[in-house]
Amino acid sequence: MRRSSSAAAAPGYPRFRGVNWFDTVDFPRDGDGCRWDSTPHAPVTRVRFQGVGHVKVNQHRPVVGKVKTVSVKREGRKWYVILTADQAEPEPLPATGSVIGIDMGIANFLADSGGDFVPNPRHGRKAAAKLEAAQRALSKFPRVRRTKNHQRAVQRVADLHRKVRRQRLDHTHKTALDLVREHDFIAHEDLKIRNMVKAPAPKPDPEQPGGFLPNGAAAKAGLNHSISDAGWGVFLTILHAKAESAGREVIAVDPRNTSRSCPECGHVSAENRPTQEKFHCQSCGHQAHADTVGALNVLRAGLVRREAASA
Repeated sequence: MRRSSSAAAAPGYPRFRGVNWFDTVDFPRDGDGCRWDSTPHAPVTRVRFQGVGHVKVNQHRPVVGKVKTVSVKREGRKWYVILTADQAEPEPLPATGSVIGIDMGIANFLADSGGDFVPNPRHGRKAAAKLEAAQRALSKFPRVRRTKNHQRAVQRVADLHRKVRRQRLDHTHKTALDLVREHDFIAHEDLKIRNMVKAPAPKPDPEQPGGFLPNGAAAKAGLNHSISDAGWGVFLTILHAKAESAGREVIAVDPRNTSRSCPECGHVSAENRPTQEKFHCQSCGHQAHADTVGALNVLRAGLVRREAASA
C-alpha cells in the first residue's frame, strides 16, 4: 500500500490510520490477491479482489498483452484500476522524412521551426476563479466537524483539481502525438524546469539590519505559476515515450542563446530580441518571431548532435 502524500508526516508516536490514510493498493502479480477478467468481448468487465469479490469495471479501452500487475487507486469518491501488461514491441511508424525543432513558451505552448504555433490552453488560469471560490467555501468549515456539507466542499475542490489535471494531460497527449506522427526527428530544449520555478533568493538591505531589498518575488511567482500551468515537464516525458514507441528520434539540446542567435548570420546578442515576441538581428537585419528563431536554432543544434553521435 502507498500512503497518500497529504498524510505524510515524520515518524513518531503511533497515529490512528483513518480512511484517508491510503490512496493506492498494489497487487504485484495478477492472480495473487486479485484477478483481472480478461475474457475477450465480454459484455461486462470485472476484477476480482480477495475478500471483496467481483467488482464491475468501466473499461475505456481493450487491454493489449498479458496483465502483470494490478493497482487500485482512489481519487476523492472515484476508484480506478490501473494495469501494467507485457506487450509485443510496436511497429515503428512509416518514415515521413521530416525534421522539426520546438521551442517551449508561455504565450504559446510551443513554436516549431516551420513557423507554426500551438496555443497555450492555460487550463489552470481558466479554472482559477472557480477553484478560489471552492477553496474559500471550504475554509469556512471547522476542521474538527466532518459534516456532509464539509465533505461536499472537499469533493468540490478535488473535482476541480482533477478536471484541470485531465485537461492538461489531454492537451499534452494530443500535441505530442501530432508531433510524433508527422516528424521523424524532433529536437527540443533541455529545460531544467525545477531550477526555473525556484523562488528568488532574498536580498538583505545593508543599510537597514533585518530589512530586505525588492527581489522581484511577486513577478517571479506569477511566472512560476504559468510554467507549472503549461506542464512542460509532463509534455516532454510523454513526447519521449511516444517517440520511442513509434521509432522516432528525440534529442534535447542546450537552450542557451537559442532565441538570441541569428539563424541567418549567427550573430549572438541580447539586443537581437528587443521584445518577448520580436527578433531583429543587429548585424544582418533579419526579422522573425523570436520563438520561431529559437525553434530553428534548436533544430540545427539537434541535427549537429545527431551527426556527431552517428560519426
